[in-house]
Amino acid sequence: MEYSSLNSLAAPTTAVRGVTVPSENQSAASPALNEVTISADHPPLRVIPGSYGIPFFGPIKDRLQYFYGTGGPVEFFKSRVQEFRSTVYRTNMPPGPFISGDPKVIALLDAKSFPTLFDVSKVEKKDVFTGTYMPSTKLTGGYRVLSYLDPSEARHAELKNLMFFMLKSSSSRVIPQFESTYTELFNTLEIQLDKTGEAPFNDVGEQAAFRFLGRAYFEVNPEDTKIGKDGPTLINKWVFFNLSPILTLGLPWYIEEPLLHTFRLPAFLIQKSYQKLYDYFLSAATTVIEQAENLGIPKDEAVNNILFAVCFNTFGGMKILFPSTLKWIGLAGENLQTQLAEEIRGAIKSYGGGMVTMAAIEQMPLMKSVVYEILRIDPPVTFQYGRAKRDLTIESHDAVFNVKEGEMLFGYQPFATKDPIVFDRPEEFVADRFVGDGEKLLKYVWWSNGPETEITTVENKQCAGKSFVVLITRLFVVEIFRRYDSFTVDVATSALGSSITITSLKKAST
Repeated sequence: MEYSSLNSLAAPTTAVRGVTVPSENQSAASPALNEVTISADHPPLRVIPGSYGIPFFGPIKDRLQYFYGTGGPVEFFKSRVQEFRSTVYRTNMPPGPFISGDPKVIALLDAKSFPTLFDVSKVEKKDVFTGTYMPSTKLTGGYRVLSYLDPSEARHAELKNLMFFMLKSSSSRVIPQFESTYTELFNTLEIQLDKTGEAPFNDVGEQAAFRFLGRAYFEVNPEDTKIGKDGPTLINKWVFFNLSPILTLGLPWYIEEPLLHTFRLPAFLIQKSYQKLYDYFLSAATTVIEQAENLGIPKDEAVNNILFAVCFNTFGGMKILFPSTLKWIGLAGENLQTQLAEEIRGAIKSYGGGMVTMAAIEQMPLMKSVVYEILRIDPPVTFQYGRAKRDLTIESHDAVFNVKEGEMLFGYQPFATKDPIVFDRPEEFVADRFVGDGEKLLKYVWWSNGPETEITTVENKQCAGKSFVVLITRLFVVEIFRRYDSFTVDVATSALGSSITITSLKKAST
């Protein structure tokens, strides 16, 4: 899904410090910037524009515009930036009545205000993982799992340390198991391509992702257990029950609204599927469970957290990120693909002795930049939320705003990571954006709930598996170009990310 930048609004415009605002000859109804002069050194204090509308009806109106208005969520945010001449404003976020008790948020849509959402000294991250509502704990074994805990809560550090243990204990298996699993995947895709002339990626890609995670984390191929090949299907059903209030399936509004956005789907409908996943992790993750008990975490709570981390966080990320990787590299064309193939094969030969090693990967600057650029332009997590811990000020490029304690802050990441003040050609996929001096821009890549330049710790809410996700995405690109000189794809949209069909694979000539 491509997003329109803040500097490409349809109406006649005048730029204000990189944010596009209506020009003077536009409607007089457009709010003024509080009758002050913009100063680069001393931004003016401004009342946060926007409103929440009439109670109950305002949130429903915003929900309908968000899901079904022309342009969808992108136009929902962009039109308000234009109307209010501000990248900070008040609005309602779905789902609203009757699922969310309080849908009111302050939207932060630029690279200067957005990082406030990561500062746990300013915002509380308790129960805001999915936004203004929290899925029933019946979907997670009765527990508030790690993603919903604030760092101030005692269990947060214990559970995050457990995730660090799971990652560290599997580190030696990641590269060999990835190579083995994705060799199987590409063989499957080649067979399908030979048979029909095209090879849909998503379903077989999800099978490979879950198979790899079982092998790497636990040394257990899930397909050799009772769960068989049902893992991805079970996960997708369960994730849908968690996220249905903020998803659209492309159905008419009069079907989706009562079905998805007005009432929660009953958790009992998914309990059998969840139990099958639970039983798999209970039997497969024995080493991690033992470590959990050493940390004082009960076995049942540990299994539910391991399940969530692997299925929702990691598998869910791969489900979105790997198709996105194929999309952007495939659409970039043969010139980039040739450069990647030459760089990857050269580094493996010169620095890996013909093997894929960490040392070889570090000698692939273009490949690493491509992965970061994909994470920038198409982040797998688009929303961030946090509740103000105290009265505070938030600064955009053009103004300073006062926020009251308890107000919910919200960020739409694709706007922040396409801020034209920060990024040249923000809407374009620029493969070498982060090569050389471009690495300085990595502090504005925030897909992991924090800057790419920072380290995840028990004190912050940055993704425990940040480095793992970056590594396996790099490995995915490496495995593609070890085998192929080029490839082509057809791209469609899906409820979560892109749907990819591979239309050609040109095998490596050298």
